[in-house]
Amino acid sequence: MTPKNHIPPLMRARKRILKSGKTWIGYYFEARNDAGKRIEIALGTDYGVAIKKWAELSHAPPPPTNTHLMKYIFDRYEKEVLPLKAIGTQKTNLQELKQLRKSFNNAPIDALRPMHIAEYRRNRSAKVRANREMSLLSAIYNYAIEWGLTEMLNPTKGVRKNKENPRSFYANDEVWGAIRESAEPALQDAMDLAFLTGQRPGDVFKMQWTDISPDNVLVIQGKTGKRLRILIEGEFSKLIERIRSRTAIEGYGGTIIAVRPYRAKNSKAIPLSKQMLHDRLAKAKEKSIAIAMAAKNVNLVSDIKQFRFSDSRSKAASDIADLSQASKLLGHSKERITREVYRRNGEYVSPTR
Repeated sequence: MTPKNHIPPLMRARKRILKSGKTWIGYYFEARNDAGKRIEIALGTDYGVAIKKWAELSHAPPPPTNTHLMKYIFDRYEKEVLPLKAIGTQKTNLQELKQLRKSFNNAPIDALRPMHIAEYRRNRSAKVRANREMSLLSAIYNYAIEWGLTEMLNPTKGVRKNKENPRSFYANDEVWGAIRESAEPALQDAMDLAFLTGQRPGDVFKMQWTDISPDNVLVIQGKTGKRLRILIEGEFSKLIERIRSRTAIEGYGGTIIAVRPYRAKNSKAIPLSKQMLHDRLAKAKEKSIAIAMAAKNVNLVSDIKQFRFSDSRSKAASDIADLSQASKLLGHSKERITREVYRRNGEYVSPTR
């Protein structure tokens, strides 16, 4: 079936219900005879063939014949919308699109129903990834509606997602201190900067010396584009000065977290890359595990093994007593996200008496 908004000018689709109950569709070209009287020229029942005949009669290039398929929607989204997103988000969305195409590439957009989305969810082995893919499919379908390619309701609406258990690990002061003490100075700087600002790892490593004003640091979050000005005060102020002093790169217009040979004042600073962070964190964890094992602290060993650098963000959210303040620092638009996903050490409450 071809929806109305896929029919080019001067083409008409005629429908009839046959005795068998099936729907018959024939395509016609609206023209005028020599007397100026309106006539219709039969184009057949195959939409692709009809489009080619229509192009010949109207002397116009044929429009894409697959605009009613999800493949066309996916292609257009990938070409027009995806480039506007952050690089990391683009990579993730491309992986999700690859999965969605396997099931929906050749599906007519108007044929998708909630039952098909639910079936996709059930059959997808990676349950959490399936949720992200369904969210992307919903967003893509909304664009298709905006582009006038369908008049159907978004088929993902009302389809439940797989249950997710948010990461519950909390880096308490013991595990945080153990790893930090075993880390080299550049990693200590990165851990402290991530914890005191509460920002995502990617945003921490993008912070530039040029982002610093006399009393604040400007952060433009890569995921949401939200702008924050984090006041330089308290421990955060001491951290900034410590990094300046240790690396001796005051005036250097690069990233705040950088690596350079110590005692080599004229050498060029190098930004701490993801791989460099990974290697340094692995060494610090290995060293701190050895110390904890020597002390026969089994629980600490287990906690160190679970630690990820990204846990600094949840530690910041958990260690700030005021939920509203924690939510603002993390850049969340809703306190519920901060409370349910990032605060992992439990709420403080008073006893009955």
